[in-house]
Amino acid sequence: MNIVCLDMEGVLVPEIWIAFSEATNIPELRITTREEPDYDKLMKYRIGILKEHGLGLNEIQEVIAGIDLLPGAKEFMDKLRERVQVIVLSDTFEQFAMPIMKKLGYPCIFCNTLVVKEDGEITDFKMRVENSKYSTVKALQSIGFDTVASGDSYNDIGMIDASKAGFLFRTTEGIKKERPDLQAFEEYDDLYNAIIKACAE
Repeated sequence: MNIVCLDMEGVLVPEIWIAFSEATNIPELRITTREEPDYDKLMKYRIGILKEHGLGLNEIQEVIAGIDLLPGAKEFMDKLRERVQVIVLSDTFEQFAMPIMKKLGYPCIFCNTLVVKEDGEITDFKMRVENSKYSTVKALQSIGFDTVASGDSYNDIGMIDASKAGFLFRTTEGIKKERPDLQAFEEYDDLYNAIIKACAE
């Protein structure tokens, strides 16, 4: 049996941190896993910037409430879920993800959690498991599933490489040059067709 593992930000919804950066006019928060492969380092940096500016979960959630899905994302997910089981594997946090999952019709999501004070200050984060996307794919395989994966960033490469098939979607030119062996798509129809073909093999 196949399970499709999809990244969330950059694949189904715009990057939350970029949207928040633009809303607050703090360019330092634009950095994502497309530029910084070390997620632990990136999150500690982000938390430091938030503390410096006196911003927390409440302000981030206000921005998330106004974020729309990428055009075609809902239709893509609905069509895909009619054919195969789908799990959204994201390094985002449940406090960010749930409003977005509502817009997608509540697909299954595996993500992480933030440590937040009562006043909304984000003090830390808890990863569900180390190297979460790769670890989840390997765990699914250990109980008899074949996985097909797609994402746009450095933190997606592990699950893509570990799966029976994997694809880049709307990734950077830098990642494409580093991994010319991976098929890279820009349109949902092309990604859908590649996933369905891989699941049939």
